[in-house]
This record gives sequence, C-alpha cells and structure tokens, in this order.
Amino acid sequence: MINLRSVQPEDIDQLYAISLATGDAGKDATPLHRDGRLIGHIYSAPYATLHPELVFVAEDEEGVFGYIAGVFDTIAFGQRLEREWWPALRQRYVDPIGDPAIWDADQKRISAIHHPKRTPAPLVERFPAHIHMNLLPRAQGKGVGTALLDRWMENARANGIKGIHLGVNSGNHGGIRFWSSRGFIPVELPPGLASETTIWFGQSL
Repeated sequence: MINLRSVQPEDIDQLYAISLATGDAGKDATPLHRDGRLIGHIYSAPYATLHPELVFVAEDEEGVFGYIAGVFDTIAFGQRLEREWWPALRQRYVDPIGDPAIWDADQKRISAIHHPKRTPAPLVERFPAHIHMNLLPRAQGKGVGTALLDRWMENARANGIKGIHLGVNSGNHGGIRFWSSRGFIPVELPPGLASETTIWFGQSL
C-alpha cells in the first residue's frame, strides 16, 4: 500500500538518498560523487528543513521512495537560503578554483552552493512557485508522481498561487515526457537567459 503524507524530520536522510539515486538526469548519480549528500543539500533537504509544509513524500512498506518539494515564492526562498542554509555549507565545503571544465561532479555541486544560479526573471514573473520531484525506480509507472503532483498543485491553488515552474535536465527524456503530459509547457526565454542543459517548464494555475 502506498501512502502520501507530509514530510517529517526523520525522512530527510531518505530524501538525500533519493536525490543521489536520481541525480544524474534521472539516473543513479552514486558513481559520480564522493560526497553523496551534495545533491540533496541543493534540491531536497533545504525544502524539507525550511518549508516542510510544502514537501510531500510517498512511502510503502519498504519506506519513503519518492518526494515532491517546492516553494510558493522562488525569490523569497532564495533570500532565505542565503540567510539560513548556504552559510553553514559554505563553511564546510571549500569553493573550488581553477578551470570549471575539468571539475568533477562534487566540485560542480560545491560551486553551485557557493554561487547559486538565479532562476531567470521572466520565468519567475510568470510562474513564481517552483517544484522538484524525484522517485526511486520502484515508484515509477505506478501513478505515484501524478498523485504527488496533484497534492502539491491542489495546495498551491488553495493558496492563490498563479503559476509553477521547474527545470529538467535536457538528457532526462523520461522526465521531459512526464512533465509534458501533465500540462507543463516549455518556456522560451530571451537570448542570453536560455540554458543548454536545462529545459524550463511552466504551468499557470
């Protein structure tokens, strides 16, 4: 039996594990990283820590195997990360130096902690909320992702949110198919703001 519920503090280690197991364009990123918590430091743990009311998990008899995390106000969340989340991590991890082209996966994630990329302003203006969702392989194809998404979007609508955006790695073909089939549309950005590796999707509510 699959249960959807709000995240609890004791779930956070499993969110880290799921983030790593899906962190290579939807595939397992474990072989790429020496520090398996780096992806979760960016994409799941801060949401569960700072906005647990906006994180939902899916669990079965084996435990938590999927989550959706997000915030209603992307700009305000970025400001809160600067105050409450990034400083401790920046003390723990040394900002990498040298040519980024030869950095390994850990160095790239650490650089993202020290220098978070800002979401393009035209995207946030139209779709102020954003989400991340990841599922272990045993959850995929069972409607769990749709159920988590519906739970999050129902909550967003009830709070008057006008739109949601998300980014998908251009190599994550399964993710692109999923979001496209759930009412999200690719967002064209002005020259200079588009990314070679990320496809931005948005949906108005």
